[in-house]
Amino acid sequence: MSKQVNVKVDAGESGGVQEHLWRFIGYDECNYTYIPEGMELLGKFAALGDAPYYFRTHFMFCTGNCHGTYKFGSTNIYWEDENGEAVYDFTYYDYIIDAFLKSGNKPFVELGFMPMALVDTNYLKPAGGNWENYAQYKEVGWTCPPKDYEKWHAFIKAVISHLAEKYGREEVISWYFELWNEPDIFYWSGTAAEYCKLFDYTEHAVHEVLPEARLSGPAVTGIFEGGHAQKFFRFFLGHCRDGANFCTQEKGTRLDFITFHVKGGGFPFEMHAAKAVPSVESLVHQVKLGLDIIKEYGYQDCEVVLSEADPDGWAAGGVYDNANMIFRNTEYYATYVASTYEKIDRLSVQYGIKVRPLAWAFMFPGERCFEGTRTFTTQGIDKAVFNMFKIYGSLGDEKLAFESDGAEKLDFLQEPEIGVKNHSRYTGEGEDTDVSGFAVKGRNGEIQIVVYSHCNDRDKEEDQTICLKVDGVGSREVNVRHYRIDSLHSNPYAEWEKQGRPLFPEGEQYAAIKARDGLEKLCDDEKVTVQGSLELQFEMPAHGVSYLVIK
Repeated sequence: MSKQVNVKVDAGESGGVQEHLWRFIGYDECNYTYIPEGMELLGKFAALGDAPYYFRTHFMFCTGNCHGTYKFGSTNIYWEDENGEAVYDFTYYDYIIDAFLKSGNKPFVELGFMPMALVDTNYLKPAGGNWENYAQYKEVGWTCPPKDYEKWHAFIKAVISHLAEKYGREEVISWYFELWNEPDIFYWSGTAAEYCKLFDYTEHAVHEVLPEARLSGPAVTGIFEGGHAQKFFRFFLGHCRDGANFCTQEKGTRLDFITFHVKGGGFPFEMHAAKAVPSVESLVHQVKLGLDIIKEYGYQDCEVVLSEADPDGWAAGGVYDNANMIFRNTEYYATYVASTYEKIDRLSVQYGIKVRPLAWAFMFPGERCFEGTRTFTTQGIDKAVFNMFKIYGSLGDEKLAFESDGAEKLDFLQEPEIGVKNHSRYTGEGEDTDVSGFAVKGRNGEIQIVVYSHCNDRDKEEDQTICLKVDGVGSREVNVRHYRIDSLHSNPYAEWEKQGRPLFPEGEQYAAIKARDGLEKLCDDEKVTVQGSLELQFEMPAHGVSYLVIK
């Protein structure tokens, strides 16, 4: 017998602004941006109703052949002539920025990593010959501090000046800028103090050219109590607030917004791994710890971008690397996003801080169908998680009162060590199913209701009967449209399995899978005569999203 969950919406009670916090996307491989598959996916995001979306990508300053590979990319933006003078080549850098803008989106510009000609070789082992030097650069050189901070300053000025000249000052100040990525781990070979020094020189250079530009840091990894990222985060915020500026020798450094990362778990290379799942609670707990520190240092008025907010930490790994990556192909990824983003939104309201999660997912060209990488599409087929973003993109921006007696409360945030406990080798078994969501008034006055059901245990099978009551509808006839993401709807993975799990489907086989990649209805539209309140009842599995439009 299915359990009953009561959901109540009051269409006559406004709850303020519904922030479209989900409009941030990122990925490692910058050179995938402008290839046909990358442009196709950028176009799909630009077609969403709340576009533009902001795109962040790594390796934008790196030296190489400008051809994307897993976890690396390059633009050859900077090199030096025989006299040690800087030479700039913006060709491939512009390809990337152009792709974002031409598709109808905007850049979230990551300023990193270190060009080969600027690397301080004191951080490297002695190497001989071009091959060995470049091999060492690709392995670790790009993580190093600059050999000359004045040259770095001039480089950043040249980049910002170029962007302002090519795209216009008003356009560029609408973007986000961020220095580096995860400097608390292997992405930065320097110390926390050296990162602060790099930030000081970067901030001065950026704002010398564009005083209105928004610049952030430090983009540290997941914050756990007593962990290195937490200590790094405090050190950086303390430096910006009270420290001696390395560039100007004055007190403090301007900080326009703040970034840090949150992940729900970790799945390393382990071909025969035991069952593990990402934890919603661990990810949200990391958000809470980060916001606590931001308040502690007096930066609660700053916007916060969780510039990587994901179920796990290895986007390029797939089911052939760790079988637990299977969740990325299914409705589970969509419900995980729905659950974490809804709780982040609640925290944002609770703390009075604007918090925006950035999904670190894109696409990989040439992969096997449903490879299990953290992507929105596979071979051009939209996965269930992208249908979640189609729902998000269609929503209005006026919150309506929403209650669910099946919603997980945020009490777990007070549980000691829940973030660590749930982060590794966590199965989710025995966990309750979280049934919650939110409601908004649509752009044309319609009532839009999102109800999700999520359990961390991906294998849990449980039905619940949703009893939805919508007050404040008035006395009139309404049309009810009901979309669903679950194992059978808006989920081409199920059709792929039905077609025999082909690695590279084509012809009728591909067409059959592709035909199931849109947002699908659970049932036919229904016309209902309402006298004040609308009452609906429907079944939901342990992993599903219902999207109802009433007008």
